[in-house]
Amino acid sequence: MSNDKIFADGFIFKRRENAPEFVIGNISVKVEDAVTFLNANQKNGWVNLNVLNSQAGKPYIELDTFVPKKKDNGVDTAPNQAPVQEADLPF
Repeated sequence: MSNDKIFADGFIFKRRENAPEFVIGNISVKVEDAVTFLNANQKNGWVNLNVLNSQAGKPYIELDTFVPKKKDNGVDTAPNQAPVQEADLPF
């Protein structure tokens, strides 16, 4: 797996300085860019994104490219990934 970052086109995450403590931030979506990005990166109808901080402390959104390893029982090891649909299960 490559370590190259894939930035989520069309998505911007911003923290609000004076927001109440329970507000983490806002996500802005540029629809045309986001739809193109989502269609190009979806797997089984899902796209997983990470909200991270750059070394400069600025938040950004990146495609989560983690691919879980299968356990002996066929269940993946990705508890934080998009939910598995029943139709995707091997049994």
